[in-house]
This record gives sequence, C-alpha cells and structure tokens, in this order.
Amino acid sequence: MGKLIRCITSDGLVVAYGIDSTDIVSAAEGYHKTSAVVTAALGRLLTAASIMGSMLKGEKDTLTVKIDGGGPAGSIVAVSDSLGFVKGYAVNPVVEIPLKENGKLDVGGAVGKNGTLYVIKDLGLKEPYNGFVPILTGEIAEDITEYFAISEQIPTVCSLGMLVNPDLTVNCAGGYIIQLLPAAVGDEGIISKLEENIRRMKPITELLSAGLDIEV
Repeated sequence: MGKLIRCITSDGLVVAYGIDSTDIVSAAEGYHKTSAVVTAALGRLLTAASIMGSMLKGEKDTLTVKIDGGGPAGSIVAVSDSLGFVKGYAVNPVVEIPLKENGKLDVGGAVGKNGTLYVIKDLGLKEPYNGFVPILTGEIAEDITEYFAISEQIPTVCSLGMLVNPDLTVNCAGGYIIQLLPAAVGDEGIISKLEENIRRMKPITELLSAGLDIEV
C-alpha cells in the first residue's frame, strides 16, 4: 500500500514530503505496458505530482505536471488531486534506448532536454495558475527543483527514484521533496546542515528495497 507523509521541523523552518509510490508506479506500468525507461520516467513524474498535489490547499484543487523535452517518449503527463491520488501517461509508452555508462536507465535520453516542464494548478478560480521552466536534464527531479526555484521561488530539494525488475515490473518507487519555509530562507546555517544531511542519505530506492518504511 502506498504511503505519503508530510512533516515539519520543530522550529518551523523546513518542511518535508516523502512518498512510497511503488503501488502507483506498478499500476501505471500494468495499465500502459511501458518499457523500462518509460516506466522510470512516468513513475518519477507521477511520484512528484502526487507530492505536489498534496501541497494544494483546497479539497477540490487539482494539479497537472507535464514534461515535453522532445525525446522519444514524447510528452509525459501526470494529474493529481489534493490528496495525492494521481494518474498519468506517456505519449509513447515503449522506448528502447541504451543504458547510461553507469548502467542506469537513461531517463533524460527518453524524455529529452529540449523543451519545457509545465505545472498547471486548478484552484477553482476563473483561470488556472500556469508555471513553466525550461528543462534542465530531463531526469525529472532536477527539473522539479528548478520549477520551484524559478516559478514559485521556494528553495527546494527533490529526489525521485525507482527500480525496475528484469521482467519490467516495478521493484520499488518513491521520492521526497524538502523545502525551506520563509523564515529559513537566507539562513546559511540551516542550508548547510540540510545539504550535509542530504549528502549523507542513501538513495531512496536503496532504502525502500531494503524494506524500510517511508516514515523511518
């Protein structure tokens, strides 16, 4: 069963969201019969969109995240409500490209780097909020981080990851988003401590595949 959590430091300076999205990504792979690299790309976007949806204030608010980088996967779209329930698709669900030199799936190669990340929020107003940033890497997490920094001006760290089994099923998937709240912006001590802690963290997939709960 998937799990999405939100926590805030006792001093009210940092907020963190974490998600075990294995069930979400497994369902998406089953519905769309995606190849491994598209499972990873779509799974990362679904994971991020679920967290970002949970940040919405209104019960009926919705959020759409779309990345269109000109790569062979085509546009990838994820839609979330305010509870983090999410769905999405890739225009081209089956893409076969070589692995990266480190042996990992080349998500950036499938997504492409010549395009835009869009975030659309329907908040029940006359017009939806539209934000967008140029794609940095196509690896999704770095592009989400850039979106928050540029469009919402919120210092953010985003990490997304998943492991795909040889039979194309999903071993595990998850991610986190950590943000500085207004009182912490510009506080170099807080920023340095946060950066150090993140450097010391093991990859999210390593933690999940070891059976650890997202709350640990």
